[in-house]
Amino acid sequence: MRIVVIGGGVGCARFVLGLREHVARTGGRDSIEVIVNTGDDWWVSGLRISPDHDSLLYALAGVNDIERGWGRAGESERVSAELATWGTAPDWFTLGDLDLGTHIARTAWLRGGATVSDVYARLGSRWNLGATLHPATDDEVDTHVETPEGWIHFQEWWVRHRSQLPARRFSQNDIDQARPSDGAREALENADLIVLAPSNPVVSIGPVLAVPGMRELVRGSAAPVVGVSGIIDGSVVRGMADACLTAIGVETSARAVAEHYGARDAGGLLDGWLVDESDARSVGPLASQGIRAHAVPLWMRDPDSSAQVARDALDLARSLG
Repeated sequence: MRIVVIGGGVGCARFVLGLREHVARTGGRDSIEVIVNTGDDWWVSGLRISPDHDSLLYALAGVNDIERGWGRAGESERVSAELATWGTAPDWFTLGDLDLGTHIARTAWLRGGATVSDVYARLGSRWNLGATLHPATDDEVDTHVETPEGWIHFQEWWVRHRSQLPARRFSQNDIDQARPSDGAREALENADLIVLAPSNPVVSIGPVLAVPGMRELVRGSAAPVVGVSGIIDGSVVRGMADACLTAIGVETSARAVAEHYGARDAGGLLDGWLVDESDARSVGPLASQGIRAHAVPLWMRDPDSSAQVARDALDLARSLG
């Protein structure tokens, strides 16, 4: 079975780790591909930074910093401090020295004419990831946020201001001219199952679906489309998705996020939706809207619990026929 996951960031990384574990435990015959959000990408000190991709890359490679939730384990930050001293990098966005090696390599390849897809393949070839990563698009579609103080890059709003500045709306630069990467398109056209990861619906999955043609590829697939809620009992599992949802007028709840994606037979995306046991009350209302929901434990605390969430997502897909 060819499983295609859409998402980015820590929530997506944890789900894909669980999916990889489940596949390994059941014979390793299924393939995993991830269509990664590129809206978080931006330029710092002349370097192209790709936070969502790198969170997945490092987690799958087993070299991520588990305590911080981002970057490489065993990091030092001498170069970042020096860049801040020279005034070429903001002091609120710290890059580890090992992490900078990734960004320097990425930028060198891009400057040499490589596409973002080429860079993903080269970076991914260093480790046995157990999954193939595709950028949503090879075009630059950095996310910006409109605040009372004007438009700022998403990373400034997220990291510097910790999403405390009220967000009026989110927008991706030049999104109208972007197109799905060849890898993303081919994966969706040939998927046996499509999963919307428990990622931020607005700024991790939203920019992927905003690429012209991407939503149509998902909706037009013969594969079932299931999603995993990143909201448990009215609270975000990690990050500040609640601030993003508030900005677009969506309640912070598992049911509301499913309704935001919509039922596929009503013009939306979802056939199925996994919610936590604490949100079992949403199963009936979602079913009445054409989304088959299952309530299962969704906390991914270790390999066993993460693999079980992945198994539950596959079981939900099979129940859809």
